[in-house]
Amino acid sequence: MSTHIVVMGVSGSGKSTVAEGMAERLGWTFAEADEFHPQSNIDKMEGGTPLTDEDRWPWLESLAAWMADKAAKGEDTVITSSALKRSYRDVFREGGLDPEKGQRVAFVHVHGPFDVIAERMEHRRGHFMPESLLQSQFDTLEMLGEDEDGVVLDLRRPPEELIEAGVAWVRETGG
Repeated sequence: MSTHIVVMGVSGSGKSTVAEGMAERLGWTFAEADEFHPQSNIDKMEGGTPLTDEDRWPWLESLAAWMADKAAKGEDTVITSSALKRSYRDVFREGGLDPEKGQRVAFVHVHGPFDVIAERMEHRRGHFMPESLLQSQFDTLEMLGEDEDGVVLDLRRPPEELIEAGVAWVRETGG
C-alpha cells in the first residue's frame, strides 16, 4: 500500500511550498517536478514559449515512472506538478500504480485568483517560468472533476494553513 499526492496548480501558486511542507509533516518522499523537465522544456519556458502537450508527455511519464518506482518499494510520496489537464493527471493515475494493491494517486490543487498569482510571480526570483506564461496556464487549466480523488485549497490562505489542510485531507481520506 502506498499513497502518492500530486500538489498541483499553475506556476506561482505556492505548490512547491505546500508540497515540501506536506512531505515533511507526513514523513514522505518529496520530488519537485521541475527537476524532471528536460533542458529543452526549460529553454522553451525561459524564452516565453508555452509548452505543448508533446513537450509535456515525456516529462509527465518520467514523473509517473518515479512514483511507480517508489510505490513498488512501498514508499509514500508527495510531488509537485502543474497537472493542468485531466489527461495529464491521467498519466499519473495510469502510470504503473495499481489501485488493487492499495496504490493511490490523489491531488491537492493549490488554486486562486489570477491577479494574486501574477503579483507573487512579479516578486519571485530564480525561476525559469516567466510571468508572461501565466495566462497560458490559466487557459489550459482544467479544474479537478467531481470523480477525481482530490481537494482544492485557496492559495490566499497562509502557507502553514494550506500545509495543515492538505495533511488533514490526506489523513482523513486514507492516506
